[in-house]
Amino acid sequence: MPTPSLLIVPARFKTGKLYSQLPTSGAGDFTVTRNTEARRFDSAGLVASVASGIPRLDYYTSGGVTGCPALLVEPAATNLAFHSEIWASGNNWTLDAVTRVTGSTSAFLAPDGTFTANALSPTSANVFHGLYSNSSTQNTYISGTIYTQSAFFKQGTGVAGRYVQLTYTGGGQFTQNGYANFDLQLGTVAVVSGTSADTNRAARIENYGNGWYRCSFTATCNAAGNGIGVLPVLVNASGNTRAQSFAGVTGDILYGWGAQLETGSVATSYIPTTTGTGSRSADVISVSGAVSGSIGQTEGTIYVEFVDAVTVDNPLFTLDDGTNNNRIVIYRNPQTGNWSLFTASSGVTALVTGTVGNDFGKIAVAYSSSGYVGYRNGTQIFTLTAALPLSLKAIRFNGRVTGDLFSNKRIRAAALYTTRLTNAELATLTTP
Repeated sequence: MPTPSLLIVPARFKTGKLYSQLPTSGAGDFTVTRNTEARRFDSAGLVASVASGIPRLDYYTSGGVTGCPALLVEPAATNLAFHSEIWASGNNWTLDAVTRVTGSTSAFLAPDGTFTANALSPTSANVFHGLYSNSSTQNTYISGTIYTQSAFFKQGTGVAGRYVQLTYTGGGQFTQNGYANFDLQLGTVAVVSGTSADTNRAARIENYGNGWYRCSFTATCNAAGNGIGVLPVLVNASGNTRAQSFAGVTGDILYGWGAQLETGSVATSYIPTTTGTGSRSADVISVSGAVSGSIGQTEGTIYVEFVDAVTVDNPLFTLDDGTNNNRIVIYRNPQTGNWSLFTASSGVTALVTGTVGNDFGKIAVAYSSSGYVGYRNGTQIFTLTAALPLSLKAIRFNGRVTGDLFSNKRIRAAALYTTRLTNAELATLTTP
């Protein structure tokens, strides 16, 4: 196997800079721009803050890969849910047939290492048991927009401490009445349901360790208007319907923390809020100029190892000439979720779609005058006959020069070769 012309395994950094291992001249060191602080999952297993301009080395493990960190790269996002951590009546939250148990025992330890977790218990009444954010300062929902709500939950005691449901406001903005039930003992999504009006409905559960899971539910608003925000519902069985009534057991306890409501089809990294919304800037990570010597111009190979690239539609890795007219982009197709390749040569574009992706992978794309070939996890996934881009001189973890395309991804490693590796070498390189 040839030696890469560029190799980056995210490890060494400073404010505004992520160092590559090759080339040793420093020509492959990436510039990092993010104008706000942001959260990551640190090596101690906690949700931790990272200052602006510092790359986020994330130790997230729910994707099935543990040990070394990955580079977390995300778009800008805003948390629309007020008071994301303290879910208390009069705090822009309403608790409906739910009481909030207070205390400072270890059971209240939140995912960020503070004793701020909410302990929630149903009342004994045979009614709906739930709570919701933005009960006084409501959100303005936009018709046709996809929203994702999320929160961290931990199993407590009793059946109402094992299961939790997420759903959206019943005020008419989400007439598909979608909901998702989560089993915190098994760490699984138990039910995703609703009418067929919402084609983008989806749910996800992520293991954050120490018994904590981040549960998220995505749905499309189909009627504009104001409404409440994050809506956790206590349920006493995995198959409960939306906001189902039951006679509560007051000794049951569910733990929750870190509520978030945002636009888009995935829950991005946690953004804390108090009396208003909170925002995070995009991670813009790129290198250009002298690095052109590490980019094969007439032939070459791109390799990327990633964890949890969950967003379809947006890129994993891009080479370009400083414009959108000449570029090579590895991304996931928005219609199918398949890994795909987009190319442009003097503005003439070409596209090929490969196989369905998942939360972990190794991808390599080789190119030459004969065209392109792509491998993922040891198997060929596409070929493409198209002209090569001209004068490639930049590498980006965002998708376009204008910086308006981002995906939520964790990069374990990336490499370039100035030669077209053989198909056998591509299969070997990408085998997990």
